[in-house]
Order: sequence, then C-alpha cells, then structure tokens
Amino acid sequence: MDIEQTALPGVLIIKPVVHHDARGYLFESYRSDKLAAAGLPAFVQDNQSRSVPRTIRGLHYQLARPQAKLVRVLRGQVFDVAVDIRRGSPTFGRWVGQVLSADNKVALYIPPGFAHGFCAMGQEDAEVLYRCSDYYSGPGDQKGVLFNDPGLGINWPIEGPLVSDKDAALLPLDPARADLPLFELNSKRPGP
Repeated sequence: MDIEQTALPGVLIIKPVVHHDARGYLFESYRSDKLAAAGLPAFVQDNQSRSVPRTIRGLHYQLARPQAKLVRVLRGQVFDVAVDIRRGSPTFGRWVGQVLSADNKVALYIPPGFAHGFCAMGQEDAEVLYRCSDYYSGPGDQKGVLFNDPGLGINWPIEGPLVSDKDAALLPLDPARADLPLFELNSKRPGP
C-alpha cells in the first residue's frame, strides 16, 4: 500500500496495490501494521452508509470523543472532504477533497480535529465504509460545519444536493465557536 500526504498535514491518501488476473482482483484494504507504522491509530468501530446520487453528508465531527476516520467506497463513487477545524491551526479552515470509488479503491485518512463530509457522485448509489478510532458518543457530542459555508468554498462536484435538515441547519466555520477543537502544536501527526 502506498501512503501519500495531502496538502493538509495528517490527512493521508492510501492507495492499495491491486492484483488483477482472469478471475478478478485482490488487494489489502486494511493492514494494521502498515497503517500503525504510518502513525495511524487503532480503529474500534466501522460505519457503513448508502447514499443516493447527489447526497451530501457532513461536515461532521465529535468534540468530546474525537474520531479519526479511514474512509473508502465499496460501491459507486464519492467526493470525500476533510476540513481543518482546529482553532489556532496554521491550516484552519482549509480543506482537501479526494474522489474515492469502488473502481479506484483509494482510501482517505482523516485525523481527529478535522470535519468530514462527502457527496455521492455519478448515477448509482454510493456505499461508504469508514473506520473510526473512537466510538460514536451520541447526538449530544455530534457537531458539524455547514457544508456550503461560503468561507470554506468547497467545490462540491454535484448540482442540486440532497442534504438532511440537520446538516442544512449547521453553522459556518468561525474560529470563535466554542465547539471547535484546539490545535495542539506537539500532537503526533501521522504521515509517511
């Protein structure tokens, strides 16, 4: 597996080595020793979602029990986004996006302190698997940032998005918000 750093320190693109033959293909979609060597944490919970085309989910995070996420697509394709929401971070408010698909088999690692969201692209439903480094701690700890915050300027590659009422009511990113994590200068950053 090939692990690449993105423009945001700690957010990683993970590309597997795919072995094709006449029967199909095989690849390691998860290997804890290689991921741990790259600085990724252990994962304790898997979530799977299915989204119809044009669905946007996010931008979500947990504050009291922050989660790192390792995201990949089992069916269809998504545009996956990580936004640095750590107050005091030199990259606060910056985002990276990556197309993840069943075809390209690429995964995106999003460390704690980043909001996460994605949109389902194409004409088929998207099934997304995301491994989390901590457990879901309930609706009281689930926080978010408005997906179409003009200050972020995320270029979602769809038109006419389908968004939940809860996600549509989220607030824009503002460094004065009390429900944002603090940037820790000495925190260990994953990376190759």
